Amino acid sequence: MRAVRYLGPGQPFSLQTIPCPQPSPGQVRVKLKACGMCHTELHFRDGLLDLGCRDVTMGHEVAGVIEALGEGVNPHRLGERVMVYYYEGCGVCEYCRIGDEHLCPTVKAQPGFFTDGGYADYMVVRATNCIVVPDHVSLEEIAPMACAGTTAVHAGKKADIKPGEWVVIHGTGGVGLALLQYARHVGGRVIAIDRNENRLELALALGAEHSLNATGTEDVTARVLALTGGAHVVFELVGRESTMQASLDMLRRRGRYVIVGYSADSLKVHPIDLIVRELRLMGSVGSTLQDAHDIVELVGRGAIRSFVDSTIALENFEQGLGILEQGHAQGRIVIRFDQTSL
Repeated sequence: MRAVRYLGPGQPFSLQTIPCPQPSPGQVRVKLKACGMCHTELHFRDGLLDLGCRDVTMGHEVAGVIEALGEGVNPHRLGERVMVYYYEGCGVCEYCRIGDEHLCPTVKAQPGFFTDGGYADYMVVRATNCIVVPDHVSLEEIAPMACAGTTAVHAGKKADIKPGEWVVIHGTGGVGLALLQYARHVGGRVIAIDRNENRLELALALGAEHSLNATGTEDVTARVLALTGGAHVVFELVGRESTMQASLDMLRRRGRYVIVGYSADSLKVHPIDLIVRELRLMGSVGSTLQDAHDIVELVGRGAIRSFVDSTIALENFEQGLGILEQGHAQGRIVIRFDQTSL
């Protein structure tokens, strides 16, 4: 089968032909139909994220059809249309016992990170990680939600948004647009900040009350403070020093600052700023299996929409990464593995 392989930090990905994997007990083999492209792949390629693995297949926003079963898997699962949750914890640590496999210190598998993922024709994964997708939802639509949507749901839950609270989404890419919709779903009032005017227009169409273009002459921090008196919650999705500082400055007292995006930059904050305003500073990574079930349900009933900018063939993966790197996409770039109905 074809697979796009990560060879090491600073090296280009390589499209190779490798053996088709066979499912072990408790696993299934998924025939890939769609795989979203995430900024995480850029971080691997550029060396910002190095988990020590080498020669592994990229891609963790996966949707497809179960086409082979390992021993012990319910035979009724054959042929199911599924979205794949991309963590498999050890199953015995304190984090796994409460369902936080994404925090497991000895994760068994993480497709697209240090085990083989979805930039390939097939992949094997634990059967319980495969979440059935409603027939009316396309696999092309649900694939990006395996990361963008689940990450948004997880971060949104951590922020504990209350109805009527002001929520700032700093960065309206795939995760940001999903977060915006989640915040609106639970009653938040949203302000979107980005440098891309088209994405800001989309944010307004999705229910943001205000959109602020960070490339203009307007001081976005001052504008947020004027509109809200200080945001209750800010989701930082850009990860640049300037945006992280601006996000911190626009919070009200006892505001919640949730960091989701990152770059090579560092956040610099004096403790007194956190102390005097009693700010809550937290990171949010990945998602739980329940978050994955939640996003499928939310997309299935139309509470959250998935936005696909364009689809490409697997062999054109470099083109997709280039669009992603340039920041021109209005939603996710999705690798599509065939032209039949998804």
